[in-house]
Amino acid sequence: MRKNLNKSIKNIAFVVIGLIVINVIANTFYKRFDLTTDQRYTLNPSVLTILEKVESPILVDVFLEGDDFPSEFRKLQSETRQLLEELVAYNNNISFNFINPIEDEATRDQNIQQLNARGLTPMQLNVQENGKTSQAVIFPWALASYNDQTVKIPLVKNTLGATQQQLVNNSVQQLEYAFADGISKLVNPKRRKIAVLKGNGQLENKYIADYIKSIRDYYFIAPFTLDSVTNYAESTLKKLQEYDLIISAKPTEAFSEKEKFVLDQYTMNGGKSLWLLEQVAMDKDSLYNDYGKNIAIPLDLNLTDFFFKYGIRINPLIVSSMYSAPITLASGEGSDSQFQSYPWTYSPLAKGNSNHPIVNNLDFLKFDFANPMDTIKSSTKKTILLQTAPLTKLEGTPREISLDMVNNKLEPKTFNKGPQTLAVLLEGTFTSAYNNRVKPFAISNSKNSSIPTKMVVISDGDVIKNEVGRLGPEELGFDKYTGQTFGNKEFLSNVANYLLDDTGLINIRSKEIAVAFLNPEKITEEKTKWQLLNLLLPLVLLGVFGLIFNYLRKKKYAK
Repeated sequence: MRKNLNKSIKNIAFVVIGLIVINVIANTFYKRFDLTTDQRYTLNPSVLTILEKVESPILVDVFLEGDDFPSEFRKLQSETRQLLEELVAYNNNISFNFINPIEDEATRDQNIQQLNARGLTPMQLNVQENGKTSQAVIFPWALASYNDQTVKIPLVKNTLGATQQQLVNNSVQQLEYAFADGISKLVNPKRRKIAVLKGNGQLENKYIADYIKSIRDYYFIAPFTLDSVTNYAESTLKKLQEYDLIISAKPTEAFSEKEKFVLDQYTMNGGKSLWLLEQVAMDKDSLYNDYGKNIAIPLDLNLTDFFFKYGIRINPLIVSSMYSAPITLASGEGSDSQFQSYPWTYSPLAKGNSNHPIVNNLDFLKFDFANPMDTIKSSTKKTILLQTAPLTKLEGTPREISLDMVNNKLEPKTFNKGPQTLAVLLEGTFTSAYNNRVKPFAISNSKNSSIPTKMVVISDGDVIKNEVGRLGPEELGFDKYTGQTFGNKEFLSNVANYLLDDTGLINIRSKEIAVAFLNPEKITEEKTKWQLLNLLLPLVLLGVFGLIFNYLRKKKYAK
């Protein structure tokens, strides 16, 4: 008896000592394991680099909280919480709260007003449960605060024509990027400089205000004119080379040879550039006149040879596409006027056709009177970023464009020109446009071949253009008449990040996460069956276990 007791005490002691050793090892060597097939809980190395820079507390307030969410958005809420737990696990300077801003009826209206003032707009959802449809209001936003700075973080990525499930799926794909981007704004100081070219009829500041606003958190931005090239060409080039990226947004006046040579040598010395060009002079705004029409004519910017040498050509044609954004026109007069949307083939929609990080997981972009682009054999590597849908036709110029065209019947068989290229990325070593040519002026250390650099060319200046309302510039890509948001701003932000080698953040977009959803119709149909099964099955199993236990007990003690 004593021997058995001693043996039992030894076994218990071994177990206790073993548990203590395991706990010590677990506390000393901390490790999390991600067993999901898509590695959704494994943070991107770029995110870890950002988190390492967080040296004081960051508080994240998430407003995606409530009891009446549709099941899809409860999934987004769960994924958001799990991602934040991963961030906290890596850096305990980060903390988060989930807040329902409309829970308290007494402060509901005040909270909504304050959130709207910060740009955190609510979202209305259709909730389907038990075969009934109702509406719910949510705020799919978060606020991150760090050292007296606060940034807003969008949790929902709007996608044109998406169902609620698709919307949530796209949003989950972007969660890691959204939080990494927000935290990066807080902890990373600005380093790069961007010059916005002026002086050749480029868009006024008010028409590019929303895009500039979206990237000014990352970069220093300033206007730059080439007017001094005539008298001080070399000093102008030196000043331009102080910038890491130049943007030319819809120039309408021809560039002189001296201006082109300065821009060419800027590229030869490794400068990055974003060009938004048109070879046809036509604006949608020019149609809103007493006649409702205007003439589209070729536009010569004196840049054809410039870009031909680099490997692209923009043609003086207009792309017309069956897959396009509508135009909204007013009918009636005075108080009886109504707005109505009509098909408008001159606003083609384009989407990325590759897995390149600039266009990965990107929504459709809206163009206006875009021109087709060809790639030409040259020393640069070319990546087609954006193309239209296959149903297109090309219209020559000059030609009359009239708003009455919305009444014309579309014939799909005439839209037979296939996908048209509207944006191209050029990378590598560029050959100078003035190689083996007489230079417009002499400069010291002129180059005929560049160091490795990058350039993006888009064959429509309106891609960057935001509307201007009574209260000032409106959001780029947002159509106030249809409520649709196109991917223009996100695309252009990605372009700037990529050209300036800030590829860490946009590479996160390549992460693919498979989100599983329940079928709401099947839930409604089989709800009672599964409720009964969950209620009765445990009781049946318990009863069977009791019968077997009693049977074995009686059999044992009957002997």
